[in-house]
Amino acid sequence: AICRLEQGNTASFSFHGKDLPERDTQRQAASPIEIRKIQPLQNPALMRYLQERGISPGTAAPYVQEMYYRIGGKPYFALAFRNDSGGYELRNPRFKGSTSKDITHIRQQGEPRDTCFVFEGFMDFLSFLSMKGKVSNQCLVMNSVSNVARSIHYLNKRNITSVRAFLDNDYAGRKAVQEFVNEGFKVEDMAVYYKDFKDLNEYHVSRVREHEKSQNTSNKIKQVKLKIR
Repeated sequence: AICRLEQGNTASFSFHGKDLPERDTQRQAASPIEIRKIQPLQNPALMRYLQERGISPGTAAPYVQEMYYRIGGKPYFALAFRNDSGGYELRNPRFKGSTSKDITHIRQQGEPRDTCFVFEGFMDFLSFLSMKGKVSNQCLVMNSVSNVARSIHYLNKRNITSVRAFLDNDYAGRKAVQEFVNEGFKVEDMAVYYKDFKDLNEYHVSRVREHEKSQNTSNKIKQVKLKIR
């Protein structure tokens, strides 16, 4: 039902790329999204969209691909973030959807085994990565707050006892944090550090814009000093 509602807000795009193997197309047959092609991130429009969200294409490339697909026979393309079921979260400036819903776990070498960073969406994960440069802890991207129970099952199965939650500053985000607490996890609610913003990505974009503004002001001052000399 969500996929059908989202169709009304989708814009049409031109696309190119390599054909997806037939077996992968069949695996997604239950979705109204007909996958045509998946390839490494290189589309200028999608890279520009990432930059608008404060994320460099180089930071996103190891985790995000680009997908070319059809809905109702119409062609579209979007960023594609793979989940643990082999489905994809899809994002472009006009569309937010998925081929199937599941969590995405991201493991790091030498990570602490009892702590996990939990993000609501992959844009939040990429924002954190952009701010920190690298992540040493294992991470879990829920891809939706509806995946809280699935996330808890994953964490319990791996004997993880501590969670840093980077969820949205809304009722659903706070409710999800409370569910982790109720399940006995030691939870550090990181949303308090970006409490004036909707989510971590919005906070990150604000920081990037402030930095750019500061850099522009500094450059103008330098230019004025050079003219005076």
